[in-house]
Amino acid sequence: MKKTYLIHILLNSFYFIAFSQSNTYLLIGTYTSGKSEGIYVYNFNSKTGDNSFVSSSKVANPSYLAVSSDNKKVYAVTENADSTKFGVGGAISAFSFDNKKGTLTYLNQQFSGGLHPCYVTVDHLGKWVFAANYTSGTAAMIALNTDGSLGSVKQILKDTGSGPNKQRQKEPHVHSAMLSPDNNYLLTPDLGTDKVMIYQFDKNKGILNAAKPAFSESIPGSGPRHLDFHPNNRFVYLIEELTGTVVAFKYRLGKLQKIQRMSALPANFTGSIGSADIHISRDGEFLYCSNRGSSNSITIFKIDSLTGKLTLVGEQSCLGKTPRNFNFDPTGNFLLVANQQSDDIVIFKIDKKTGLLSDTNKRINVPNPVCIKWIK
Repeated sequence: MKKTYLIHILLNSFYFIAFSQSNTYLLIGTYTSGKSEGIYVYNFNSKTGDNSFVSSSKVANPSYLAVSSDNKKVYAVTENADSTKFGVGGAISAFSFDNKKGTLTYLNQQFSGGLHPCYVTVDHLGKWVFAANYTSGTAAMIALNTDGSLGSVKQILKDTGSGPNKQRQKEPHVHSAMLSPDNNYLLTPDLGTDKVMIYQFDKNKGILNAAKPAFSESIPGSGPRHLDFHPNNRFVYLIEELTGTVVAFKYRLGKLQKIQRMSALPANFTGSIGSADIHISRDGEFLYCSNRGSSNSITIFKIDSLTGKLTLVGEQSCLGKTPRNFNFDPTGNFLLVANQQSDDIVIFKIDKKTGLLSDTNKRINVPNPVCIKWIK
């Protein structure tokens, strides 16, 4: 009897270890104009793709999320243009994350430095948060307190200019804000001015200054949106929303050198364009782009690790409507696509040799999903 009991304990221990090694938390940001309540937390099994609901936190329009490097804090935009607390402007909210329970605890909220914040990122040291405010065309730097809560807005950067697209480019529209891997530069694509602004970041003093050169200019009317750094830190890739194109750059010390520009849309595509997100696989072998409009697809490219140039591999239907953000699970086994207008997240298995995607037939049903992040 005692031997049987010991075996039972050992089996349970092995099961717990295997479970903890294969499971991670999936955080989902949403728009709350419909049935969504805010941020949703799921348990995700990186071996099987199975998932289960854990918790949710109420917050208005958390359309983009950022996770601190220690996985203990989460920051969410409130993509609004009007707030009784801040007057006219959006907000960033801070949460602490309980890794044992899988729950978020609200800490505080701060002015985002503009209208309709659509992107947020936190620096590698956990001292600063950066927000991209779409409607006001501003980027803001917010100090973090020692407990991870948001302090005051330290600096607001206002873009100027416009583009040839009269409907979308009458004024600046900062669409994202990404730090370089060395934490020394901030890059902010502006859809309204067709520029990627580049700032040198003094992480000790907390000051952003225009780099030299201060920006990289896109083709007029292209609408820069999101970008991603290659794991080797030698290349940067930009998705342009209005023309559905990808630009490849060589990167060194805050300088972008164009090496290639090509379509991210399916061959012979003639429908409405609305490219959204861009990410590089964890092994650096492949680049993926999401296309909204009437395409509703994911485009896959092979990356030449020596030159940084792209070769088209194929296209995959997102099996839903309006794919916004997508992301790889921490193992790189799966790619999850947030389909905003079909209220689901589609889970694809990644063929790591070819980069191609296959449907697992597994779904996460969440209202208006638009952002996917992970906590291991």
